[in-house]
Amino acid sequence: MACVIVDCAIYRDGRRTDTPADLSDALDRARAQGHSFVWIGLYEPTEEEFELVTAEFGLHPLAVEDALTAHQRPKLEVYQDSLFLVLKPVDYDDAADTVSAGELMVFIGDAFVVTVRHGHGIAPADVRHRLEADPEVLRHGPSAVMYAISDTVVDHYLAVGDELQADLEELEAEVFQPSVRATGSTASRIYNFKRQVLEFRRATGPLAQPMLRLATGAVPFTEPKAHPFFRDVADHLTRVNEQVEGLDRLMSDILQAHLTQVSVRQNDDMRKISAWAAMAAVPTMIAGIYGMNFDHMPELHYIWAYPTVLATTAALVLGLYRTFKRRGWL
Repeated sequence: MACVIVDCAIYRDGRRTDTPADLSDALDRARAQGHSFVWIGLYEPTEEEFELVTAEFGLHPLAVEDALTAHQRPKLEVYQDSLFLVLKPVDYDDAADTVSAGELMVFIGDAFVVTVRHGHGIAPADVRHRLEADPEVLRHGPSAVMYAISDTVVDHYLAVGDELQADLEELEAEVFQPSVRATGSTASRIYNFKRQVLEFRRATGPLAQPMLRLATGAVPFTEPKAHPFFRDVADHLTRVNEQVEGLDRLMSDILQAHLTQVSVRQNDDMRKISAWAAMAAVPTMIAGIYGMNFDHMPELHYIWAYPTVLATTAALVLGLYRTFKRRGWL
């Protein structure tokens, strides 16, 4: 069990008072002290490793199943003895242009907090250290912990959104740069970027409703003083979702513009090919006529027939070239 426990502590009035080695009586001790709660952090526990925590804190079996199997949508569920929040922290690898999402589950009750993390992303340990340096926030108990974790995750969404926006502007400049010809690799980059935006949306979109519920105070186990702070998180999340919507619409527009550019350039190429083919057809036609084996062709007996035919052919080709040039076909 110790291998998956990142940290475990009892807090009283916002200050860390004890690091229990045994979880069997940790919750009872926190309740007995008053104004206290126990916070345990786990990383990718197995069912057997999580069993003691489940029994000690009375977690609902359905929530436990979600916490163990992961691959959940962001959501908020209320049970008789606990509140269960699922968050999806995201990271953006700028070098590889990929968005990766982890999972962070938070259980809170009357005197306990249990965090379960899967994958990478925001670590509750970082939030714990920051809260321990600010006892005034931590003294508000489990709801303060849930707020701090939610706020950290959503603030990181804002940072990721800004990085995606910057990369999208670079991609947009590349697509509309006159000196750069549209290629299949450009379309592939646009499509891949759209997939990353979709991955980002899967993390941010479903979280809006849980944050609104926490902001309005329609759920138990949260202090009334925490509701304005959850409203602030909800506002930030609204900004993120609006940014994601804007990125998605702009990506669709860029992709459509890119495909239009490809089509226009293909039409230009076809016009050029047609123009050159038309110019090549003139000497081909004349050469075909004079290549026929007829006995009675008067021009064959004129001394100036050969240069006249060549000059006529050149004049016709030059006339076609100037005509196509004026029309922009060449």
